[in-house]
Amino acid sequence: MFVVCGEALMDVYMGAPTPAGMTLDARIGGSPLNVAQGLARLARPVAFLAGLSTDALGERLLASLRAEGVDTSLVVRSDAPSTLSVVSVDASGVPRYAFHGHGAADRQLTPGTLPHLPDTVRALQFGSYALVVEPVGAALRALAARERARRFISYDPNVRLNVEPDLGLWRSVVEEMVSIAHLVKVSDEDLGLLYPGEPPAQVAARWLAQGAMLVAVTRGRHGASAWTRHAHAEAPTPATQVVDTVGAGDTFQAALLTWLDEQGALAPQALAALDAATLGALLGFAARAAAITCSRRGADMPRRAELD
Repeated sequence: MFVVCGEALMDVYMGAPTPAGMTLDARIGGSPLNVAQGLARLARPVAFLAGLSTDALGERLLASLRAEGVDTSLVVRSDAPSTLSVVSVDASGVPRYAFHGHGAADRQLTPGTLPHLPDTVRALQFGSYALVVEPVGAALRALAARERARRFISYDPNVRLNVEPDLGLWRSVVEEMVSIAHLVKVSDEDLGLLYPGEPPAQVAARWLAQGAMLVAVTRGRHGASAWTRHAHAEAPTPATQVVDTVGAGDTFQAALLTWLDEQGALAPQALAALDAATLGALLGFAARAAAITCSRRGADMPRRAELD
């Protein structure tokens, strides 16, 4: 079983004014939640490990996970509020983001409240802002370090400066996690924020020297690249009619993990043994999955049969 660790939240879009206020449109969100649901749609057994509120929004997030077939037995509930990411558009049409997460339920996890992992757990996926806010960040980073020797660890930084604007803190957490994770997936956008001017291949080489076994970099319409210590591969982005790119990176991550699991390569030694052709097949599978998500509105991730 996979366990995805991180956060779930509501993206709240500001709508039209009304006589008494304005309309709001709340959408289920959060990169880790998307990865968990993406794995479930790709026919992988998966659980979600996160803090969720007992408020109405938390109940809706929980119901969404269950409806997708995600195991919620590792969710820790609290009466702290749900995190909100409020999206509005100014007079010039430029979107503005206001993040409301201080003291929210997804930050309440501590080392003492982390649930026990069942013996069936083979892989842990970490990512996004839950790794850089406290106390949950310290708890999840300690969990990753503790489990590295006996379970597969994957990581996607998914940098969100509207949550934590301190790039120095992000770099510190990323460097810590790439020394723990066996698989690191990162976007070229995140690399540009973290290490401006440094080529992705150079960053990948450094991360591999620090302990990662496989580094994958997504570049949007320009395709994807992957490196191990002995092999390198590139894959193009499939031709598709893009509706939006919401959830594309999360789909790519879920597909990477699915392909490795199906090929019996969800282990550090197996990653190290991947040759260039096999790396290319891995990237191609993940790119096809992400392209399907881009062809649909929102984070509507593909099911396994759509990739056959």
